[in-house]
Amino acid sequence: MDIEILDDSDAVARRAAAVIAVDAREAVAKRGVFTIAVSGGKTPWVMLRDLANEQMPWEKVHVFQIDERIAPAGDPDRNLTHLRESLLSHAPLRPEQIHAMPVEGDPVQGALAYTKVLEQFAGKPVTLDLAHLGMGPDGHTASLVPGDPVLSVKDREVALTGVYQGRNRMTLTYPVLNRARRIMWLITGGEKVPMLQRLQNGDVSIPAGRIRRTDALILADRAAAGKAASA
Repeated sequence: MDIEILDDSDAVARRAAAVIAVDAREAVAKRGVFTIAVSGGKTPWVMLRDLANEQMPWEKVHVFQIDERIAPAGDPDRNLTHLRESLLSHAPLRPEQIHAMPVEGDPVQGALAYTKVLEQFAGKPVTLDLAHLGMGPDGHTASLVPGDPVLSVKDREVALTGVYQGRNRMTLTYPVLNRARRIMWLITGGEKVPMLQRLQNGDVSIPAGRIRRTDALILADRAAAGKAASA
């Protein structure tokens, strides 16, 4: 697991965009398509806007969601709302290249349907080119939250969670995340210092610690890195 410490969250977003662009060009050259799954959050939305300044093979890019709150279309709680705003307004990406988690109908059927979409573009078993992850102060990543039965799901790529911060959620599971060709973490903010240390130490008692460590890159700002930033 590699880590790069950058000055602030904007620098993290710019560096992440550059990493994505390199991976996208390599994936298209090798396989003709680039599949990326993205998490929500303020820094990721900046990252996606910054991608518009990078040399991206946009016509071969397919964007998926790491997780989504079960909420109506257009709800400000929805990651999709911000994902579309960040990409479609800034990059030459067609709306159909963003594959939304279907959370507005029957969520059980939606999870099955999303698995089929993933398989269509990322193969069977699903192997994403890049999975972008964040981490909460409680050590959760995606919607893999402490104490939820979703942590034990091993036979599905997409599953549903219980209520977390007021919403049920749909999330990619450990098996599909751990098959991604690259894991890229964006971790910012001083409240993440203890959990970032535990993530680096491979602490499997936190949900984030169960994500594969090989081919994994952490991009952290100085606030999240804590003492490591001045080492």
